[in-house]
Amino acid sequence: MSDDNIIKFDRRKPKQKPRSVNQWQRKALTWLAVIAALILVWAYYQFIAPPSLP
Repeated sequence: MSDDNIIKFDRRKPKQKPRSVNQWQRKALTWLAVIAALILVWAYYQFIAPPSLP
């Protein structure tokens, strides 16, 4: 007997809640982004930007 035409009713799997970021994790990521941006700006002016005229 073939099971091709049988409809199976299964329970839906519960949806997982999206993982929220804690307040201190959000602050830490913000500070890391600010520090990384400052380092990138410093590195640009230190190594890539043409020297300014005196």
